[in-house]
Amino acid sequence: MTERTLVAGVGNVFLGDDGFGVEVARLLAERPQPDGVAVADFGIRGVHLVYELLDGYDLFVLIDAAPRGCEPGTVTVLEVEPDDAAPSAPVMDGHGLAPDDIFALLATMGGRPGRSLLVACEPADVSARMGLSEPVQAALPHAVRAVEEILGQIEQKEGVRDAAQADDAGGARDAGRPGGSGAAGH
Repeated sequence: MTERTLVAGVGNVFLGDDGFGVEVARLLAERPQPDGVAVADFGIRGVHLVYELLDGYDLFVLIDAAPRGCEPGTVTVLEVEPDDAAPSAPVMDGHGLAPDDIFALLATMGGRPGRSLLVACEPADVSARMGLSEPVQAALPHAVRAVEEILGQIEQKEGVRDAAQADDAGGARDAGRPGGSGAAGH
């Protein structure tokens, strides 16, 4: 069985480096993806993303610019615990949901993604302008590689699981045949 994975780029392309997630999603969408993986640019449509997550995913990879106090252009991968994002106040801006707001709104609607990861980039400039700053632009290939490594691990796990299932099925088929692994009396 193929796991369902959503890779979602978010951000506002009119606020400089805030468009990082959108650009990474665009780059990933140009590449072939494993079965069960959907890559989408949600931009500033956080509520739309929440509704998409209600469809149920085993893995959710969110790509966003996130100030964490690092050097601009630093890419980090963080495990997100949606339970930590309990709703504290009503969500008022459907066009600008931060990651915590996405998880909080999802929880209020009865949803919960499977494993959730954030691929974040430290922004340098989120002022009103189009285009990424130089350090964030240079971080794009690192973020693409980080997402592809995450997806590669999933593919690898599924390959191991598929091989184990094939071995189990082969043993069950051979069980009744002379010389099969399940033959008794030898």
